[in-house]
Amino acid sequence: MRKAKILIADDESTSRRGLQELLGSWGYEVAAAADGEEALQKASEFRPALVITDLVMPKMDGLALLQALKDDTASPSLIILTGQGTIETAVEAMREGAYDYITKPVDVGRLRLLVEKALERAAVLKEVKLLRHQVRHLGRFGRLVGNTQGMKEFYRLMELAAPSTAPVLIWGESGTGKELAARTIHDLSPRKQAPFVPINCAAIPETLLESEILGHEKGAFTGATDRRMGCFELADGGTIFLDEVSEMKVPTQAKFLRILQEGSFRRLGGKTELRVDVRIVAATNKDPAQAVHDGLLREDLYYRLNVFGLHLPPLRERREDIPPLVQSFLEEFNTKYGKAVRGVDEGTLTVFTEHDWPGNVRELRNVLERAILVTQGKMIAPTDLPPDFRAQRHGQTPELVLNVGTTIDAAEKSLIMKTLERTNQNKTRAAEILGISLKTLHNKLARYREAPSSTAEAKE
Repeated sequence: MRKAKILIADDESTSRRGLQELLGSWGYEVAAAADGEEALQKASEFRPALVITDLVMPKMDGLALLQALKDDTASPSLIILTGQGTIETAVEAMREGAYDYITKPVDVGRLRLLVEKALERAAVLKEVKLLRHQVRHLGRFGRLVGNTQGMKEFYRLMELAAPSTAPVLIWGESGTGKELAARTIHDLSPRKQAPFVPINCAAIPETLLESEILGHEKGAFTGATDRRMGCFELADGGTIFLDEVSEMKVPTQAKFLRILQEGSFRRLGGKTELRVDVRIVAATNKDPAQAVHDGLLREDLYYRLNVFGLHLPPLRERREDIPPLVQSFLEEFNTKYGKAVRGVDEGTLTVFTEHDWPGNVRELRNVLERAILVTQGKMIAPTDLPPDFRAQRHGQTPELVLNVGTTIDAAEKSLIMKTLERTNQNKTRAAEILGISLKTLHNKLARYREAPSSTAEAKE
């Protein structure tokens, strides 16, 4: 990596020469250009692995240079040099594919770290090119499956987001595959050898959430019998995935925002300021702009997370993706269960394409896993599908029958369990239908003391 080629584009001669000397002293092969047009010409001959460019230059500015270099098959990484007044434009450049930006005057330590990380991006880009081939020929992007226009746009943004250090906000209905997308972004980043740490903000009680994220010192609160590292420390050097971030209480969001802005925090009960290098990927099943409007998500946190905003479309809006998804899941379950099911018959495919899939891809996966276990043939037939699933196709809704004398608590339990059955054990969707929060549903299920074997299949 120390032999890598770096091209500097800056119209300020003093800055340009200083950077050239600095990078040369670090062992890199460095070329320089006084504007974007000259940089583009030199890039075609010099073939740099990294371009460091000023944002504001004559003839061709940094954004235009970025766009021109994106069309180059070599696709070098690019770092933007910017003043305080053009940071918003620099962030826009990151959305367009720049690796990162650094403000003038340049912090030498930060520049060296960025240069090293940006050069690691080359190997990542090779993997991305392979994934582009998969999208064109197989309708897949890593572990994500789908070839509709909505998914292609999602892949395009993932491809831009993955090699950078910028925060990512993924939003989509429950079951669309947000965590899978987050893991794919991590796997395509220079951080792929470091930890990927997921945390579900909706599944952890608010009293424990801050401790889970920040960690705590011994004696910080009742029950804190020893020191514990939080998710940020565990993910140092890697990626932290905050699922259902809009379920985090607003005061906790404020503390989380400070970590994002400053890169430092204290454990609960601690006095020492800790610094971490963590890439943030967050997700929500709500429209984030609407969540801000409803007071569920802080506006400043939303804008900080939404450098890359990725929307995963629901399955009902991409029904053309059902056949390749079915084939992908059948391959997985044939291997897992030692089966040899070739596919689904025409009747089953019709059922699948007519269904609205409230549980999205997760629901399809669960239906197919059950079907492949019960089928006796080589093709899955409608009779292999769950009875309540077949009933829904004919417009029937599973009935809830209550006998006279049923208590309110028993009726509530029956309604909740029937709704979970209706949503194929999708608790988030069930909570929406019932008009209660996900945490309330968790609490009620805990109170019913359901055996682990009967509730283990319920999915977030």
